[in-house]
Amino acid sequence: MSTTSPTHAGPASPVSTQPDLLYSEEEAALRAAVRDLLTDHCDAARVISRTESDTPHDPSLWKALAGGMGLAGLLVPEDRGGQGATHREAAVVLEELGRAVAPVPYLTSAVVATEALLACAGGSEVLASLASARRIGALAVPLHTAPGASFPTVRAAEGALHGELTGIADASAADVLLVPADDGGLYAVEADAAGVTVTGQTSLDLTRPLARVTLDGAAGHRVGDAGPAVRRALRAGAGLLASEQLGLAEWSLTETVRYLKDRRQFNRPVGGFQALKHRLAQLWLEVVNLRAAARNAADALAADTADAGDDADTAVAVAQAYAGQVAVHAAEEALQLHGGIGMTWEHPVHLYLKRAKADSIAYGTAGAHREALAALVDLRAP
Repeated sequence: MSTTSPTHAGPASPVSTQPDLLYSEEEAALRAAVRDLLTDHCDAARVISRTESDTPHDPSLWKALAGGMGLAGLLVPEDRGGQGATHREAAVVLEELGRAVAPVPYLTSAVVATEALLACAGGSEVLASLASARRIGALAVPLHTAPGASFPTVRAAEGALHGELTGIADASAADVLLVPADDGGLYAVEADAAGVTVTGQTSLDLTRPLARVTLDGAAGHRVGDAGPAVRRALRAGAGLLASEQLGLAEWSLTETVRYLKDRRQFNRPVGGFQALKHRLAQLWLEVVNLRAAARNAADALAADTADAGDDADTAVAVAQAYAGQVAVHAAEEALQLHGGIGMTWEHPVHLYLKRAKADSIAYGTAGAHREALAALVDLRAP
C-alpha cells in the first residue's frame, strides 16, 4: 500500500463554534490508510511475540507510521516542521492504534511530548526532530498523573539534573526525555547522555512499558516552563487517550459478535441466545456513548483557543470519567464470551484487557476526572 499521508490533501477544516462529532472525508481516508498499514504489519501474532521479547516496541512499524505516513507531526504546525493537522486527526490514528494494540509510542511521543514542546519557546529543534520521526520523545512524568495534578520533579543544580522519576511510559524507547525540575523549568535530556539511566519496571500492559529514570548529574537543555507545558501535555494525553480506549472497546465488541455468530452450541449459534444478546446490546450502547465523548474531547481540543474558557477541560474530564470503565467492560466481556479460547495466551484478547486496565488509570483515574469535572461545572459534593 502507499504510505502517503492523507493529511497532505489540505488544511484542517475551519473551526466551528459547535461541536462536530462526525468524521470528515479526510479523517475517513486517514483511518483507511492507517488500518491498512496495521493490518499488514501489526497482526496479533506479531504483537504477542514482541511482548515475549526484550523489545516490546516495533521500530519498523513506528518508522512506517511516523516517518512514512508523517503521522508523528500531525499536531505540529507546518511552519515548525509538522503536518499542521489537529487533535481530530490524531484521535483517528489513536482509534486505529487502539484497535490493534499497536506497540508504538505514538501517544507518548507524537501527542504528550509534542504538546509539551508546543508550549515551550525553546524546544523548536527537539520538536522538529519528533515531528519528522528522527527521534522519539517521552515526558518524564508518571503515567498515572492527571491533568492539573502535582507532579514530581528532579533537582537542578549548576546546570546538572539529579533525581529519580518512576512510572515513565515508553522511556525505554525514547531518544530524548522532557524532565521537569524543581526550579520550574522543563529540560530536554538525551536518553543516552552521561548520568542518565533508564531501568524497566513491571508493567501490566506489556505493549506500553514503564521505566524508572535516574539522573545523576545529567546535562539538560531548558526548553521552557514546566508548569504550563506539563498541564497542556497531560490534558491532550487524557483527551486523546479516550480515542485509544474507543478503539479497544470497538475491537472487543466487533470480535465478540463475530465469534458468537460462528460458535455453535446445541446446534445453534451461541449469539442467538437471548441473554448474550442483551449483554452485547448493552455493550454496544456504552461504546456508542464512548464514541460521542471521545469525539467531543478531540473536537474541543482541536478548537481550543485562548477565549474558549473551560470547554476543552470539561470535554476531556467527561471523556475520561467514562472511557476507562467502558473499555475495561468491553475487554472483560470479550474475554468471558470467547470462552476457553479467550483464556489462552495465543488469543489476543488478553492484550486488550491489559491495555484497557492500564489505560483506566493513565493520565488520571475516572474518580480524579469526576472531581475535576465537578469543580469545572460548579457541582462539588456538599
